[in-house]
Amino acid sequence: MLSTSDTFKVEIQTAIDFKTKPPGSLGRIEELAVQIAALKETLSPQMDTCQHIIFAADHGIATEGVSAFPQAVTQQMVLNFLGNGAAANVFANRLDIPVMVVDAGVAGDPIVSEGLTSRRMGAGTDSFLSGPAMTAATMENTIAAGAALVAECGADAMSFGEMGIGNTATASMLIHKLTGIDLETLTGRGTGLDDEGLNRKVEVLKKAASRTNDLSADEVLAEYGGFEILMMAGAMIAAAEARKVVLVDGFIATAAALVALTRAPHIRPAMVFSHLSEEAGHITVLHHLEAKPILNLGLRLGEGTGALLAWPLVRASVDMLNNMATFADAGISGKEE
Repeated sequence: MLSTSDTFKVEIQTAIDFKTKPPGSLGRIEELAVQIAALKETLSPQMDTCQHIIFAADHGIATEGVSAFPQAVTQQMVLNFLGNGAAANVFANRLDIPVMVVDAGVAGDPIVSEGLTSRRMGAGTDSFLSGPAMTAATMENTIAAGAALVAECGADAMSFGEMGIGNTATASMLIHKLTGIDLETLTGRGTGLDDEGLNRKVEVLKKAASRTNDLSADEVLAEYGGFEILMMAGAMIAAAEARKVVLVDGFIATAAALVALTRAPHIRPAMVFSHLSEEAGHITVLHHLEAKPILNLGLRLGEGTGALLAWPLVRASVDMLNNMATFADAGISGKEE
């Protein structure tokens, strides 16, 4: 369990309030510092290293015309990540964050490329329009594979990204089935659908949703899951249980966080929701999770770009707690009573 006593949380806040500033004047930075110190169970937490993992996989539902791009783009983008050419690479390089690229189930023949980590569950999921995306056994293996990847990582924090043509459709379906939020609210334009394409996407998802009723949470994951989303959920659970900060990216990653919380609700204190995506349903699922994102930059790329950009703020919050002078240290008079 990740519970922290209320007494210790008060102790953290008191330490922050004695810093050379009016109480509460650093806003969300103070909130992050309290969250991280409580997670790490120390008034002097270390936040020096972050590991970024990009999970890539394809979705059978993409063959139903729910994306503006062809499925082949997933494999092409994997090669772009490996070639250090994507936005996530640029941001990670600037921040000295190592990037792991994982083939969780990209369509086509297995990718053979130096630097790729293969945890391949198949050549993409089956289309959930006509049947389950995967078997129950494959679902469990996918989540376990994500957890195993994190077990090998010693970083203080983990940020996660994804790539998969059709994965906004899968994320919308998972959130709809797990929360009951309507598909019209959750379904967005993804990679850039026009109005006609968006309407078609909603109708396909409604038809797929009508195929099943009264599913358990685990049944939802097998019926409608995506390999990269479920593998990310497993990684989030393992990272949180190791008391690592979990930097949650945008809409797809938040769907993975919802899956993780459905299976392990106790890990919520480890999650830092990095940014508000422009994808239509993101704000709704954030409200459902009572999550307040750090950034609002109009991002809708994925890859973990928002999670990476939040990392400097996470580090700054810990530096404030560890290094900012108190009124006593600086010989400054505090607030008069």
